[in-house]
Amino acid sequence: MTRMAIVALTLAAGIAAAVAAVVASPWWCAAAVPLVLLGLLGVADLAQRRHSVLRNYPVLGHARFLLEAIRPELQQYFVERNFDGRPFDRDVRTIVYERAKGTDAEQPYGTERDVYEPGYEFLVPSMAPCPVPETPPRVRIGGPDCRRPYDMALLNVSAMSFGSLSANAILALNGGAAAGGFAHDTGEGGLSEYHLRPGGDLVWEIGTGYFGCRTEDGDFDPALFADKAAHDHVRCVSLKLSQGAKPGIGGVLPGAKVNAEIAKVRGVPEGRTVISPPYHRVFSTPRELVRFVARMRELSGGKPAGFKLCVGSRRQFLAVCKAMLEEGVTPDFIVVDGGEGGTGAAPLEFADHMGTPLTEGLLTVHNALVGAGLRDHIRIGASGKIATGTDLVKRLVQGADYGNAARAMMFAVGCIQAQRCHTNTCPTGVTTQDPRRARALDVRDKTPRVQRFQEATVAGALQLMASMGVTDPADLRPHMLRRRIDPYTERSYEELYEWLEPGQLLAEPPAAWAADWQAADPDRFTV
Repeated sequence: MTRMAIVALTLAAGIAAAVAAVVASPWWCAAAVPLVLLGLLGVADLAQRRHSVLRNYPVLGHARFLLEAIRPELQQYFVERNFDGRPFDRDVRTIVYERAKGTDAEQPYGTERDVYEPGYEFLVPSMAPCPVPETPPRVRIGGPDCRRPYDMALLNVSAMSFGSLSANAILALNGGAAAGGFAHDTGEGGLSEYHLRPGGDLVWEIGTGYFGCRTEDGDFDPALFADKAAHDHVRCVSLKLSQGAKPGIGGVLPGAKVNAEIAKVRGVPEGRTVISPPYHRVFSTPRELVRFVARMRELSGGKPAGFKLCVGSRRQFLAVCKAMLEEGVTPDFIVVDGGEGGTGAAPLEFADHMGTPLTEGLLTVHNALVGAGLRDHIRIGASGKIATGTDLVKRLVQGADYGNAARAMMFAVGCIQAQRCHTNTCPTGVTTQDPRRARALDVRDKTPRVQRFQEATVAGALQLMASMGVTDPADLRPHMLRRRIDPYTERSYEELYEWLEPGQLLAEPPAAWAADWQAADPDRFTV
């Protein structure tokens, strides 16, 4: 049968069905109109050339596109188990929601996880547990060249820009930080009034676009940076080298999204597409990087200065360590972002396959600083899927001094993991600039949720540490975290990884580090 014959038959069937409905029912309009429309839809499906499914299966083929559109929701709510969803499983989302609401985050009847599955990790309890500290410990950020050190909480709000997040989301996050006494990283999108209005402590992050402190041609403006960094709410300044979701590439903010407010915050022309390059203009060598971080500290009036990166080449990071030693200056902190991190959109290839996961990234940075004799002067922050007290304790064992959370904080303000962050259609008003959608996020309701989530998560981490016989995070050791290798074998982190001694790289580098240490050049980023 020819295609024209199929078209004719489909149209005839639609018309015949409409006529039959007219004869059989007194309410002929109600029945005939939909049938005619279906007949016309079938004709259109057969005539179009874009979708092969619709040409072969007119009308019925639309069911395929409908099911595909709602597949994520069906998967999340009806298919996945409590512990195997991605990026965050239902158990993790539930504990964040419950802690944010101030309800019990407990589970009866034991774990649902397979504790004999390779990769399963567990903390080691002590036969002599300690009392839980009444006051959570804080981490002093500030090396020998820092004149205005800052006491960082164990868990803070990670980098999320205004523009990526709505104004109401920023207000709620910063209000929670102000109420709970923890820090809020601004992200690289600039220092907005929504970051400043609630009064929370800020880590002002500067990216490759230098938003908020840039010249007209997109270079770094030291005078503008110094003016804004002097604000009392800005407690630390940070240079973003790369982020976990997409290390090594920049970003594009379409001109349609650059409204007057965002243009003012970022210091860019309204309505014009803004490109963040993948590289920095302010440095091109490890030595220049170290010098620029020191310059940021001076321009900010002596506040703690550091940088954030998703770890790649160990040799390149060792080159930065050599530059610190030769220049005699160090950053006050380094934030390690894991390859599994990232709140915004990124190419699938980057999100899935580019960048070192947080565990190996932390181990690399911690051991490199220890081996170079620099660890005592530099604090390490961990960023990448920290949502529970267990996550935080694991990162402290692996070498971090404190943690930052982004997506978990989004859950606290109402995110449901719809994964529409880049579409401007966020259903909960968290990651959108659409005023109608953003108004759904009530700041007064969500602000205390942020505070409660952070407080309960830190309390959970301290309770875990007390069960391990530890009250100070600095007393956590690699042997306190174990990983199952196969159904019959498990090993501690002390056994699984090599841990350097202070100054070991300077004296006699171990065999596994010797080649990279020797090749590391403070005057170029050798791959």
